[in-house]
Amino acid sequence: MDITVEDLKIIANTIRTLSMDAVEKAKSGHPGMPMGCADIAAVLFAKILRHYPSDPAWINRDRFVLSAGHGSMLLYSVLHLSGYDVTLDDLKNFRQLGSKTPGHPEFGHTPGVETTTGPLGQGFANAVGMAFASNILAAEFNDENAALVDHYIYAIVSDGDLMEGVTSEAASLAGHLGLGNIIFIYDSNDISIEGCTDLAQSDDVESKFVAHNWHVQTIDGHDFNQIEKSILAAQDAKERPSLIIAKTKIAKGSPRKEGCEEAHGAPLGADEVRETKLCLGCSDEHFHVPARVYEAFRERMAELAVAYTKWNGKFNRTIKDGKKKKWDRFFSDPDVSLLRKSLPAFDENKPVSTRAASGKVLEALFNHLPNLAGGSADLAPSNKSFVKGFSETGKNRIGRNVHFGVREHSMGAIQNGMAYYGGFIPYSATFFAFMDYMRPPIRMAALSGLRCIYLFTHDSIFVGEDGPTHQPVEHLAAARVIPNLTVIRPADAEETKEAWLAAIANSGPTALILTRQDLPVAVRSAEGLHRGAYVIRDSDRPGILLMASGSEVHITLQAAVELENRGIRSRVVSFPSWELFDAQDENYRRSVLPDSIAKRAVVEAGIPTGWEKYAGPGALYIAMNSFGASAPADVLAARFGFTADSIVTRVIEYLK
Repeated sequence: MDITVEDLKIIANTIRTLSMDAVEKAKSGHPGMPMGCADIAAVLFAKILRHYPSDPAWINRDRFVLSAGHGSMLLYSVLHLSGYDVTLDDLKNFRQLGSKTPGHPEFGHTPGVETTTGPLGQGFANAVGMAFASNILAAEFNDENAALVDHYIYAIVSDGDLMEGVTSEAASLAGHLGLGNIIFIYDSNDISIEGCTDLAQSDDVESKFVAHNWHVQTIDGHDFNQIEKSILAAQDAKERPSLIIAKTKIAKGSPRKEGCEEAHGAPLGADEVRETKLCLGCSDEHFHVPARVYEAFRERMAELAVAYTKWNGKFNRTIKDGKKKKWDRFFSDPDVSLLRKSLPAFDENKPVSTRAASGKVLEALFNHLPNLAGGSADLAPSNKSFVKGFSETGKNRIGRNVHFGVREHSMGAIQNGMAYYGGFIPYSATFFAFMDYMRPPIRMAALSGLRCIYLFTHDSIFVGEDGPTHQPVEHLAAARVIPNLTVIRPADAEETKEAWLAAIANSGPTALILTRQDLPVAVRSAEGLHRGAYVIRDSDRPGILLMASGSEVHITLQAAVELENRGIRSRVVSFPSWELFDAQDENYRRSVLPDSIAKRAVVEAGIPTGWEKYAGPGALYIAMNSFGASAPADVLAARFGFTADSIVTRVIEYLK
């Protein structure tokens, strides 16, 4: 098929008019970016991008990430024109309740949307994560006779994206690893919400990315020939990621608002839309698509159908026997019951930290889940997150062990990109105190329903001598308030095994909160963890219900024994996960926390916010109400009341 410059001009102007009309009809949105990047999108979707709208999940499709998610009408317009299940009526319902075209792109909501974007910088790092995933998958399944995974990761990124620190983190790592299938196009229009970008930025972007080991080109972002040639040149830069700096005009074509910040985040106005269409030589009809545009994309889709069919034939010839079994393990849900049989046993006579237990479980899982991949933000020896015997990340090569460096924010966003890509169960690891550094991508994973696993170790004051900077007393509460994030704080090695299985079975993100200090291994079945809370010690007609999580469970059990010696009967509940418990039926919840036990106590080395839902009014809280201190862990335990003797004393006083 021969797409002419005139065709590209008509396609680009159609993207502009559809974007203007949708924003104008919604009385809300960002018309400037779609208008400025319309020429880029026209070339990319009409001539370059390899995808197949009839099968949006085709594994070898090129990925396109709109990191500048505020320009969502650019994406919705080209998805409609390309043949995805996005209709003109969907465009007309832009930003309306229940529509396929929300204000910012949402993964899983609109066919063809690869990532949830909007918070700037996230999409950039997500796309780097997709490149991680594609490189790992290619190493597993490509051979000299058949390259089943050989696609590109494209993104359009904005000035705002590049201002965010997460992009520098991700760009540094992508350049270090030489991820040559990354092609990012920078919409360099020199405009942000407040005005010209020179208000707050004077970076030499080209020099910065060259220093990051990127292949960099600068072009006129409205010259179709330059756009196409730069993308083809980027495809040839096999050993480095590519950045194409496209000099553009925001609201290109608007007589009064081209190049102005006013066009960034507000409708142009009906009169300006009408005059812009006149200047562009377009129909004044709302949501008009010229017949030639649909015809051009039908021709393009016919070409892509041939490529798709050819790839499937190659796949069927190549993926057989052992390869087929491994491929299926990537792209099907794991059998948790079968995995449980492969996990290590722990000696009840040898206390072990839950971080160390997690490391042993991870080693076992690596042997059975080829799609489990991840790493730590330079803390693998402490997080126990590196698995020996598997290829590791190095210059120009990627293995299942990833060295993210001290880059928590991009680690989380790259991890999300691996999950968006499909087929992978990505994990990351750092100290729990640093969760705040990666909170934005955790929130995005929860919003998008991504199966990401977070290993947060050194979980409270028992970090000890490092002091309050590293003692995350408020972080449990902060994690638990994120919708759709499952937080699990296991009590010992046995619960840690089940916590991993729960995380693997979960369709959304899971945070495992793990100890630095060794803990006793209790003799019991810990499968009750999957129900969020369960009774681990009971008595006849208990007078108090003791709830605890993590490292506080074993001291609560010790306290229960001493209380019974003093004539006070209790029920002890291990409560590793509020979210898993809330998912149980009411009968089970009432069986664990019966109304008949009115007196209740919570033992947890964190702030008590949120526990009132389970403890009820008038409960006793043995918790943290301040930051910690720098001292040995046992000294801090005594100072803040996390010993069996202290619990006994507090309970007796409470029951008087």
